[in-house]
Amino acid sequence: MNFNFNDYPYPSKRRVVFSKNGMIASSNPYTVLAGQKILMKGGNAIDAALACGISMPVCEPTSNGLGSDLFAIISFNNKLYGLNSSGRSPKNISLEKLKNRGYKDIPKYGADSVTTPGAVGGWFELHKKFGKISLEEIFEPALEYAEEGFALSAKVADLWEREVKKYMGLKNIPGLDEFFKTFTLDGKAPKAGDIVKNKYLFKTLEEILKTRGESFYKGGLAEKVSKTIGNLGGFLNKDDLEDFRTSWVHPISINYRGYDIWEMPPNGHGIIVLMALNILKNFELTNREDSKTIHRIIEAIKLAMADGAEFISDPKSMKYKIEDLLSEDYGSLRAREIGKDSIFARAGLPANPSTVYMAASDRDGNMISLIQSNYDGFGSGIVVKDTGISLNNRLANFSFKENHVNTLEGGKLPYHTIIPGFITKDARPLGPFGIMGAFMQPQAHVEVITNLIDFSLNPQVALDAPRFMWTGDKNVEIEVDFSEKIIDDLKNRGHKIILKNDYTNMGRGQIILRNKNGVYFAGTEKRTDGFIGIY
Repeated sequence: MNFNFNDYPYPSKRRVVFSKNGMIASSNPYTVLAGQKILMKGGNAIDAALACGISMPVCEPTSNGLGSDLFAIISFNNKLYGLNSSGRSPKNISLEKLKNRGYKDIPKYGADSVTTPGAVGGWFELHKKFGKISLEEIFEPALEYAEEGFALSAKVADLWEREVKKYMGLKNIPGLDEFFKTFTLDGKAPKAGDIVKNKYLFKTLEEILKTRGESFYKGGLAEKVSKTIGNLGGFLNKDDLEDFRTSWVHPISINYRGYDIWEMPPNGHGIIVLMALNILKNFELTNREDSKTIHRIIEAIKLAMADGAEFISDPKSMKYKIEDLLSEDYGSLRAREIGKDSIFARAGLPANPSTVYMAASDRDGNMISLIQSNYDGFGSGIVVKDTGISLNNRLANFSFKENHVNTLEGGKLPYHTIIPGFITKDARPLGPFGIMGAFMQPQAHVEVITNLIDFSLNPQVALDAPRFMWTGDKNVEIEVDFSEKIIDDLKNRGHKIILKNDYTNMGRGQIILRNKNGVYFAGTEKRTDGFIGIY
């Protein structure tokens, strides 16, 4: 028998999963099992999410690694917290230096594209503030997977093959040899069902655990990272690693039809979700099968994305205040630009833009929405020798334009694409949600929130529903599951429709909600190897 594990020509149906004592959901069954074990050992939601997140660089390295960044929204004892664990650009980098090296845009791959990794620091900060059980127990599943191996899931195998082909085409970039040594088998990606081990990640995770992350930022691992980048002529060095700090921030929100939707403040682009919802509040959305409704959601997303690209940056560089961008008056003003036909979206004037996601909950009502990413697949393509540390390429999210709020400068936080979400109602936490996928993320957040609130779709159906993605100008990629009537009408409204039957770039998400009786119910993504663990 010769199966294609990523071909599913017949519709299948997933059902909402319920649990009394706690849940964890992510894109990978093994990482869910890691979190589920922690819940069953008496760990809380944060412990479970950490076990899941620490296992992710082992089990799903195609979307994140030890060089990732991390963001999280936590509901603990009914109070919301936000953790920004994203890294800054190297202190000694500048546009002028890149131009002197011949760059005409921000580098997307190679040693010059790396920013300070934040995920490892975020893990220990989360445990320090909220952890209940030992770090040894939390790290145990990831160490086991790395040393003894795990059976590779279908979607990750597909992504892995795509990534290897991508880096094969980047052979002109120095420093990729270690990637092929660490993450391929004689230059080829592992296949679905293969047993995958990583001795380098095992040793590195042991060292990170033993030193409580100190080695990664101030010790031996930091030296290796700095030496690797230095030997390739890159900018990141040990001083950048030593200066890394996480930031506790207050999540931002708007009220959407009686529900408070929470996102992380900039430098992340979660604010785009809230701006789009503020626009949509000015319309009645009653039928998802109505092309006018889909048109209005697309247009709201376009306007919010245009604003995000113009205004989001390191908070210290932003020209407009968050409250100005999220004012209802500004939302109403932008809503007036939406008419019958597709428009070219441009930024307004608010004062007179690859990843893994996991959600977890526990028997005490604590919940977490956590996301981490190298940005584009394995990231920069630079892997630190004999460590399994794949370094991010987050620098690619800076602007090469001078005098832009997001212009590249040394020691600056970039515009960031990874965004955890959370929902509350009347100050009661309902639950975490998130959909990974770079610039698809805020768009998918809006689509899922309207599915849940406007169209009363349960969490699983809200994720299963066909999606669209605005990609600039009047271009809209749209899944073929939409009806022909909707597709034809959108074309008549001036949208340039690109039909997609490969859903890889349409986001992969999870939702956990809690009802008034304290019972959790969840949905997981059909577009990946999504899984839900219960306790």
